Amino acid sequence: MVDLSDLSLLLWAAIPPLLLLGYYYCRVPFAPPLLKLLMFFIIGAISGLLALRLEWVFETVANSFVDWQQIKRWLPGVALRQFVEIGPIEEGCKLAAVVVPTYYLQRKYRLLRSSIFLFTIAVSLGFTAEENWIYFFHGTASVFERTIGTPVHATFSAPWGYALGIYISSNTRLNQDKRFIFRAWLNSVICHALVNVLSSAWGYSLPLRLLSYGLFPFLLWMFWRLEQLLRKVQGKPVITLISDRTIQRRYWQRSLVLFALVLGGNAIFGLFLLVRKISPLSPSKLFDSYILWFIFSRFLLNLFFGVLAWGIYRYLRHSARRRYF
Repeated sequence: MVDLSDLSLLLWAAIPPLLLLGYYYCRVPFAPPLLKLLMFFIIGAISGLLALRLEWVFETVANSFVDWQQIKRWLPGVALRQFVEIGPIEEGCKLAAVVVPTYYLQRKYRLLRSSIFLFTIAVSLGFTAEENWIYFFHGTASVFERTIGTPVHATFSAPWGYALGIYISSNTRLNQDKRFIFRAWLNSVICHALVNVLSSAWGYSLPLRLLSYGLFPFLLWMFWRLEQLLRKVQGKPVITLISDRTIQRRYWQRSLVLFALVLGGNAIFGLFLLVRKISPLSPSKLFDSYILWFIFSRFLLNLFFGVLAWGIYRYLRHSARRRYF
């Protein structure tokens, strides 16, 4: 007999990543067949199980040399674990999950850069679905938290997915393209580890907790990078925000980009914290005047910061269009 609770956990784990995969599938012209993307999605979920096993083996071996569990209790130890264990293993498993099936597909088909980039997104989202299920099964994260984090693994893997697409779709495969894949993979490992370190900082006291306020701006920048790379693999021009030729003006525009990321990222972070605070409350409590005012004031404050960040973004885009046209 099927356990309905386990089935609902599986659906909550898989549906958000599948919807995001469908979104990217609809956006890319000449996308590979949907069944192939679903195959990569399933392979990505399997690679997540493999990564979990490899991490267990790594920690078992590490515990024979040092007290690995004790090291993980401090933020520097968390950072060491992320950079040495989690980032390399998880990004390595995802890379293998794209490379191995692609090796067989390229014998029969001429693969486009955009197709390989979509394969990377599909594997990353399958990895996310497996990770969601693990979190839900052990009760260590809510559906809302994992849904918000759905695109994160895809943003991690976007650099090496782009580099792999350039290499495989090229008529002349050069050694420098191979080196580009390794550098892009290393970039993904560093970003992966850094995100996990910033998210872990919230569990510590001040001043380490302040590091967590860099998490959502960094995630927003990585999502922006994913969108830019998606445009490049489709042969579309990237969106230019820093357009001026003078050094002083370019520094000013870079400062505006950074300011917009801080505002926009922490506006999303503020809404995330708001939902976390009110989610344990019963529905009847939500209509108390104090609670309603708290929700309304926090929502307006974060909305104001978000709109301000969007205004800066539109200003920079308008400046770039006016300069080039």
